[in-house]
Amino acid sequence: MQNSAIAPSVATTPASLLAQCRTHEGGILFDFDGTLANTTPSIVATLRASFKAMGRPVPEEDAMVKSIGLPLNQAFCRLGEFSKEEAATAVSIYAELFMTHEIPTIELFPEIKTTLEQLHEQGVRMAIVTSRNRHSLELILERHDIQKYFETNVTFDDGITPKPAPDMVLALLDRMHLAADSTLVVGDTTFDIEMGNRAGCHTCAVSYGNHDRAMLQTARPDFIIHHLGELL
Repeated sequence: MQNSAIAPSVATTPASLLAQCRTHEGGILFDFDGTLANTTPSIVATLRASFKAMGRPVPEEDAMVKSIGLPLNQAFCRLGEFSKEEAATAVSIYAELFMTHEIPTIELFPEIKTTLEQLHEQGVRMAIVTSRNRHSLELILERHDIQKYFETNVTFDDGITPKPAPDMVLALLDRMHLAADSTLVVGDTTFDIEMGNRAGCHTCAVSYGNHDRAMLQTARPDFIIHHLGELL
């Protein structure tokens, strides 16, 4: 779906934008959770277990799902009104539980691997921008053998101001020497879309992730797609 604020000269479909993305100064920056990997069940289960371990009431599942995409400390503060110190403890509990019990169960969404392979073969430069920590991201990428498609990544561990601020995308644009107007940011939450918009990039929301279509539209993405293969 095209953003009504976009100028007529801008590509009208994600696929038609690929010509710009294939240039030396263009690329695609992907969110990870809810965009490439179906991590929602694992994240919700680990959040639930973390709240129980902290002796705190477990939030509603819908609230937990909508918090995905934020850094974990912010998610815990939003969901449970934790102090910074309590949130830090909860993050440590979460990390141990997630690494032990959940990473082996995480699967990619349909078409992800084949779409990434085709984009790579077409010469599209790609990177990941995520609130996840680098160690868990790399474990999942390696498990599914897709790390080879990404030039680099920005994660929570980089210490950059998180989504929805534009800073993580701006860091990738600078690192990869990409032009914002030839770069597409793809994500499943309003946090991703707001981040990309504020960085001056094109933005594409996926409707199969953690925020539904109505919620995504509030962030005014340039496009909304229902499966990643629509990028081709």
